[in-house]
Amino acid sequence: MRRIRIYVDTSVFGGTADEEFAVASRRFFHRVCGGEFVVLVSQITLDELTGAPDDVQQVLKDLPDDCLVHAVADEEAMALAQAYLDAGILSGSHLADAIHVATATVAGADMIVSWNFRHIVNYDRIRKYNGVNALKGYAPLEIHSPLEMLDDHEGKDL
Repeated sequence: MRRIRIYVDTSVFGGTADEEFAVASRRFFHRVCGGEFVVLVSQITLDELTGAPDDVQQVLKDLPDDCLVHAVADEEAMALAQAYLDAGILSGSHLADAIHVATATVAGADMIVSWNFRHIVNYDRIRKYNGVNALKGYAPLEIHSPLEMLDDHEGKDL
């Protein structure tokens, strides 16, 4: 059975050490380590993690090799990120967020998981990202928070 390919941005790794987001973030990564999902990370995520505390960086290091794929922010992804900016979805000061979404799209991720509710996990922006994706010939992309990735039984004790 094909595993769901999920692009994970820096906020989910950081969420493992944040009181508000730790439970859902850790449970998400537990499911990844259990082989349910394949995590896609980009160089921008790796770069953003370099300044993170050791315990946050360890989450990435602990992911099994068969559950981790490096997604490349190549020229195609950069052009798509620019299309998001040109469409007014984000301003140029939020280029990194546009690159996250574009890299996930070009890499063929099934979804993005993020705690960034302002620029990524945002109903209006999701519709706009997918509108640009459709115009550029890309498949729609689901975008969710780790909280939405819990099993039915996991969410009962939150």
